[in-house]
Amino acid sequence: MSTINVPVIKRILVIIRRSNGDVLLASPLIQHLHEHYPEAVIDLLVNDDTLGVAKALQPIRQILVYSYRWKTLPKWERLQKTFGLMRVLLRRYDLAISLTATDSSVLYALLAARHAISTIEAEPRKNWWKKRLLTGYYLPDPARHTLLNNLEPLRLLGIPVGKIVPTVHHSASSKAAVLAKLQAATIGQFIIFHPSAQYGYKVYPEALRHALLQQLSGLGIPIVVTGAQTALDLQIKATLPVLANVYDWIGATSLDEYIALSNLSLAYVGGDTLNMHIAAAQNKRVFAIFGPTLLGVWSPWSNALQCNATHSQPQQIYGNITVFQADMPCVPCGKKGCDDQQGNSECLQRIEPSKIFAEVNTWWQQEQV
Repeated sequence: MSTINVPVIKRILVIIRRSNGDVLLASPLIQHLHEHYPEAVIDLLVNDDTLGVAKALQPIRQILVYSYRWKTLPKWERLQKTFGLMRVLLRRYDLAISLTATDSSVLYALLAARHAISTIEAEPRKNWWKKRLLTGYYLPDPARHTLLNNLEPLRLLGIPVGKIVPTVHHSASSKAAVLAKLQAATIGQFIIFHPSAQYGYKVYPEALRHALLQQLSGLGIPIVVTGAQTALDLQIKATLPVLANVYDWIGATSLDEYIALSNLSLAYVGGDTLNMHIAAAQNKRVFAIFGPTLLGVWSPWSNALQCNATHSQPQQIYGNITVFQADMPCVPCGKKGCDDQQGNSECLQRIEPSKIFAEVNTWWQQEQV
């Protein structure tokens, strides 16, 4: 497909109706659009459960939200919500870009702007009408990093891709609040340990994470354990061991405050979840524990090396990032647990805490030289 020519671009809508990680990893696209069209305003359309992450992206004028809860409403209320969003979008933009291939997301893009670009599915029965109606489209590479796939609209627009650096922002008030909490707890330098994730099949097993925490506690530096107030996080909080140098901050910060906390930290130790991508974006030392997740698609992005991990191995280091995986032929499988039903992931049970601690300890000793 040839380069798309849009004569005047003053208003841009970017649609990202997927997970928190997808929203965060759209930040380089937004930055490049802003740099190429400095006079244009950029709005976002996201699902309401990713609104917190969307607020951490810049420069954004307005964030519009869609809620899956609308589907549970009575028919008339559901229609009111849907048509209300459609009225807000109707031809308000010069360019709409959808990073989500669902029918509804593509329809919102087509409704919002005369020129619409979207990712599409590979199956012809799903994409034939999208190819006909969209100004531009692209097929994402299933083996390519999400961040790089998200930059494909730039190629269609003829915009050169410079340095790729995901960015997240936090408010000054959140930084002040976090600094006050750290001071009250007499915490100076510290490491973040994030044991949770959005789904249980990504969580490092309880016995292993407790053993790892026991070892991390012996480093002599505060270990701040973080998490939200979800049922999974609170379950982890209820079983958290009481250890010297370990501080339980699960449920104690908003997302904005967490981003500030992460920015003040020295390192991140934890699973492959949003918090890992936040730490990588902030150039922190990252020790990431990966289970069944596809590494080439979701591994932390190294700003310094401008790359991510592409091949699986039990342990690898690139730039400021160390990734741990199980030494199993099925890793990574890309499933939602071994049963693909969000059950347990055996591969996470095969990652020894001592190996993770050894790498963290080596880094920490070098930091103190």
